Amino acid sequence: MPGIVGLVSRQPPALCSARVMEMVACMQHETFYVSGIHVAPELGVFAGWSAHEHSFADCQPIVGDDQVTLVFSGECYSDPGSSDSTASRLLQLYRDREHTFFEELNGIFSGLLIDRRRHKVVLFNDRYGLDRIYYHEGREGFYFASEAKSLLRILPELRAYDSEGLADFLRYGCTSDWRSLFRDVGILPAGSAWDVTRQPYKKRSYSTLVALESQPQLTVESFQDEFTDTLTRVLGCYVDSDRPVGVSLTGGIDTRLIMASSAAQNGRLLSYTFGGVAGDTVDVRLAARVASACRIPHRVLRIGSDFFSDYSSLADRTVYVTDGYFGVCGAHEIYLNRQARGLAPVRLTGNFGSEIFRGASTFKPLRLSPNLIDAGLRRELLVERSSASNSTSPNPVSFAAFKEIPWKLFGVARAAQSQLSMRTPYLDNELLALAFRAPAVCRRSLMPWATILTRIGAGLASIPTDQGLFPASRFFSSVASIWYKTSFRVDYWRKDALPHWLTGFDDLLSGLDGILGSHRFLTYRRWFRDELAEYVCDQLRASRTLQSPLWNRRFVDQLADDHINGRKNYLPDIDMVLTCAAIDRLLLCATGTHSSSGNTH
Repeated sequence: MPGIVGLVSRQPPALCSARVMEMVACMQHETFYVSGIHVAPELGVFAGWSAHEHSFADCQPIVGDDQVTLVFSGECYSDPGSSDSTASRLLQLYRDREHTFFEELNGIFSGLLIDRRRHKVVLFNDRYGLDRIYYHEGREGFYFASEAKSLLRILPELRAYDSEGLADFLRYGCTSDWRSLFRDVGILPAGSAWDVTRQPYKKRSYSTLVALESQPQLTVESFQDEFTDTLTRVLGCYVDSDRPVGVSLTGGIDTRLIMASSAAQNGRLLSYTFGGVAGDTVDVRLAARVASACRIPHRVLRIGSDFFSDYSSLADRTVYVTDGYFGVCGAHEIYLNRQARGLAPVRLTGNFGSEIFRGASTFKPLRLSPNLIDAGLRRELLVERSSASNSTSPNPVSFAAFKEIPWKLFGVARAAQSQLSMRTPYLDNELLALAFRAPAVCRRSLMPWATILTRIGAGLASIPTDQGLFPASRFFSSVASIWYKTSFRVDYWRKDALPHWLTGFDDLLSGLDGILGSHRFLTYRRWFRDELAEYVCDQLRASRTLQSPLWNRRFVDQLADDHINGRKNYLPDIDMVLTCAAIDRLLLCATGTHSSSGNTH
């Protein structure tokens, strides 16, 4: 995974350099990664990096002629007029705007700034904390890495669960409050710029949340004007690239707004949509129409037979690459994004638009079966505690941007980023600031967005969205949205969340695809019954899984039979048990890097 690692320590330089090289090796998941190390022994600083070849960060280390060095991960969209398309241009921004440097960065990134002139070393990240940095404050120094496994590799004492982190993980499928899954391993909070030159570390935040939340609200008409102008202006930075850019196109409003922009239509773009083994989802059908109207090439990237034959390796790789934050039911993400990289190494998406602008949320309890977790451990771990993870923010944009996206949605982003550079304009600094000014009706209704889409892309106004929005007709939108929303909920309920008492009618319910249409191409509940049944049985009944202190052994022993034979739907339980088994095997017990075959060495 592209990222940075390092330590600040007064241990012998040779030892520190060797440790950094080990940490970098843990992040070398693909042959198209480039990597290296940079040391400043006079400051006790030893750093390393890994990046996609020919990417924004493939210019490391960035060394200035004024004793300033930058080690960087991710992408920035500051100064779009610069002729330099790499992170090298950031040093000039630091020289010009040293005191406001971090506030002016725009993108998803992390980095280490080494300023020898001022004897200063600053570890920083983006304002969301989405380009995650794990850290450990030890007696021998300060350690940090984009992937937790790099810390676990060289510090075996950290190879254990953090009890509060595990409790969150079992409740929500993620950790919260910048707490990690692992003992004594923290996560750098969003918008951090920590001076780690000497203890005590200066842990500064450059976040401007108070200023964002205190902005006056716009009228609907004013917001529509501002959004149209802002998206049109900023999108050019996301489309512009020396490398091919592929639009991950869906039937939703967020990618539709991107495609409606003249910047997108004038770019050298191609598009693709993820699809299942066979048949076309609503996304596939609508995306093809949008691409055709915009006159850009379109492909459907599908789940193939090799996905099932290689599933064990893909599942392990997913858990390993994401440090456990994306589970075995996320194995498709690396598989499909690998195909996408074959078309274009940069992926432009509409990700997070619904969360930022329309209040969509996936931050909900997993509702695992009450008998899954060992009774004694359940009492110890799953006590209610007042944390940010089980409370809502008074501002929905703040909650989405600074909690849900970096905590709950981190894993899916990290899996995709292992294969390609992923961009979304909906986390742009200007669009985020505008989201705080949106009137409440824009979060409740799609109709204001229909007006925006008609303004900037009249040619797409006759194509409905996946929620039944017909931009050209308010009447048809009102009628169609009821149908689309109902069919979406039924599709999700049938393919993922089918109640136990209806699992016996699974085959009969499959005929609803032809009546209501198919929204979801991922059918893990059925795959675990059919194509992946042998994998599920083998993993659930492995002695290591059954001996885990996390689970009620008798319940786990029955899981596979009940699910595969169609008596119950235990999809979330199976996902959690197998994910935790992989975390234990690959991260807590293993000490090497993960190979493409799914083994450790």
